[in-house]
Amino acid sequence: MMKGIVLAGGLGTRLHPITKGISKQLLPVYDKPMIYYPISVLMTAGIREVLIISTPDDLGGFEKLLGDGSFLGMSFTYAEQAKPEGLAQAFIIGASFIKTDPVCLILGDNIFYGSGLQQKMQRACEMASDQNDPKATVFGYYVNNPGRYGVAEFNAENKVISIEEKPLEPKSNYAITGLYFYPNSVIEIAKTIEPSARGELEITSVNERFLQQDQLNLELLERGYTWLDTGTVDALSQASDFVEVIEKRQGLKIAALEEVAYEMGFISKEKAVELAKDLEHSAYGQYLLERFK
Repeated sequence: MMKGIVLAGGLGTRLHPITKGISKQLLPVYDKPMIYYPISVLMTAGIREVLIISTPDDLGGFEKLLGDGSFLGMSFTYAEQAKPEGLAQAFIIGASFIKTDPVCLILGDNIFYGSGLQQKMQRACEMASDQNDPKATVFGYYVNNPGRYGVAEFNAENKVISIEEKPLEPKSNYAITGLYFYPNSVIEIAKTIEPSARGELEITSVNERFLQQDQLNLELLERGYTWLDTGTVDALSQASDFVEVIEKRQGLKIAALEEVAYEMGFISKEKAVELAKDLEHSAYGQYLLERFK
């Protein structure tokens, strides 16, 4: 069964002074805490066991917000990342949680939106879970400033040729997003990669290892998809504006966890209504009550 990890650590220094007293992933993106968005992505992929990794100071805030996840038909557990030493460290910290299962890692400050994403993720789950020919999957998104990201070079069949971290001369405009599906072998790979020049276990090094083993699949998020990284003040504001526009235009919320849990069959309608009533004094709760009529 596919496990999920939300990496919600870091110091949020690019958002100081906002994040000096609170985790970035607990900040609001329009009408919900930021972490609701990556959790909803995992839920949509059918993942029900999730490990949330954060700093020792911030874990209590996530536990207060989310509890053990049982109210959503989920299971949330928590682990500390004492020092941010690279994204790949998540697989070492989470090894006892992952056990012998494949795993999906999503960054706590990433937002994904688009019709068809669920199907792409389900395909990625199947590939990572294949006992005979397991493959990792990364998601590529067209950006106009690829030098800020890990960049995938690929051929006409979307087969990855190379991956470069923040290249000076990018070989494509496709950035690798903060959503990764891996076979269980990612644990041992993470343990054996060398820290980069900045002293971190880079996710690019993990992806390169799967590429060398001919086990790396690329899914492109093309026109019609949105990928937002909310790590700066401008990006956080733009993400809130985006969510507000979509929600007000459609009348449907993005990443309302109670709604996702009900639609995925994780909770009954009776439970969904009960959760909505607990929130009925907010516009969010009123929305849920209307949806669960």
